[in-house]
Amino acid sequence: MTERISARAALALITDGFTELPSPKGEFKPNGPLDWQGYDASRARAAARTGEEESVVCATATVGDTPAVLIAFEFGFLGGSLGEGTGDRLEAAYTHAREHRLPVVSLVATGGSRMQEGMLALTQLQRVARQSALTREAGLAQIAVIRDPTTGGGWATLGAGADVTLALPGAQVGFAGSRVRPPDADPAAYTAEAQLAAGAVDAVVRPEELRDALALWLDLLTRPSGEAAPVPAALGSPDLPATGWDAVQRARSPERPRAQAYLDAYFTRRAAISGDRCCGTDDGMLCGFGRAHDGRTIAYAAQCGTATRPAGYRTAARLIRLAGRLGIPVLTLVDTPGAANDADAERQGAGAAIADLFAAVATARTPVTTLVIGEGGSGGALALAAPGNTWATPDSYFSVIAPELAAAILKRTPGDVEATADQLRIRPQDLLRLGVIRGIAENPGR
Repeated sequence: MTERISARAALALITDGFTELPSPKGEFKPNGPLDWQGYDASRARAAARTGEEESVVCATATVGDTPAVLIAFEFGFLGGSLGEGTGDRLEAAYTHAREHRLPVVSLVATGGSRMQEGMLALTQLQRVARQSALTREAGLAQIAVIRDPTTGGGWATLGAGADVTLALPGAQVGFAGSRVRPPDADPAAYTAEAQLAAGAVDAVVRPEELRDALALWLDLLTRPSGEAAPVPAALGSPDLPATGWDAVQRARSPERPRAQAYLDAYFTRRAAISGDRCCGTDDGMLCGFGRAHDGRTIAYAAQCGTATRPAGYRTAARLIRLAGRLGIPVLTLVDTPGAANDADAERQGAGAAIADLFAAVATARTPVTTLVIGEGGSGGALALAAPGNTWATPDSYFSVIAPELAAAILKRTPGDVEATADQLRIRPQDLLRLGVIRGIAENPGR
């Protein structure tokens, strides 16, 4: 379990100073809307203990070089629970963010809705969800930092609903709080690290690294650009393959530059998102935002040469839609022998995940640029490719299916595989002549 700190201590982790937003002055009935006996006394004790009048502190501040609206939960005030007064403050903070075109950073530590206000407390989640949705529609970034503990509706709105979700190590995270879980529940499932593995959190960040991490994220997510991402330079051999089978062998070579090398060359800094917000992650699909050499932010989704899993496709679709909302162009790097087709992939919804990525690319609100850097295996590769703006490196190929599988489907012998590769017209120069790609990337250094 990570150390529990106050709202103001959490703010001090990420900024040197902040200006607190005015608190809406609602009318509080004695003992609240339910006339819950002892509620006023509980609030008074919480205020005396924490120095706060509610469970959130809302402020404006500069994080790194980026002005932002900050929302920090005070867990010491009735467990950081959400009541009507909390909802008033959150709505005011989100409204201020939209009026002043500021991103929102939420430092969340909450046990959920406030029992003493009953259903009126629970309905604050709808209120928060609406404010978050309006802010999303306005094209403003929302980043959540999950502190210990974050459970209940606070996790299911401000936390899991953010564009980027970071978490402090060891934080207790989950929809079910510790007092309402089944008695046999594994406590290890309700941690920041478990949520990272499940695809619900983008990164676990140590407290001393949080300020720099947020500064980078805010800088990257507040740089909209209408221009398409430039095509990366080819990093491998400049020579075109002589035959289709030659193209396949070169694309499969372990010496060929992979996605990591292309991203390192293309960006000066980058920050990764992780997970499909559904059930998992795929290490073979790298997604995130980076600062290009011209200073612009460009989103990226890059296959790493492995069979792409459903979580990878869903993460890429999530990235493309987020980039579209924020006005950021997208670069995709294609390199996969094909979509994962094992039984687990089918159970995880491979078809639906690929279909969703096709839809995300087809309806992208910002330009998408694609470079095929290795294997382009069937629909599992095409789902990531931009129609009309796909390029290829000399050491790549793109095929309706792998030549070996094509030969098997056509009931040919293994000895016919090489000839089949030629017939498929999968070399970069073939793809260019067919109009499948827009051009062949050059390697200026070779």
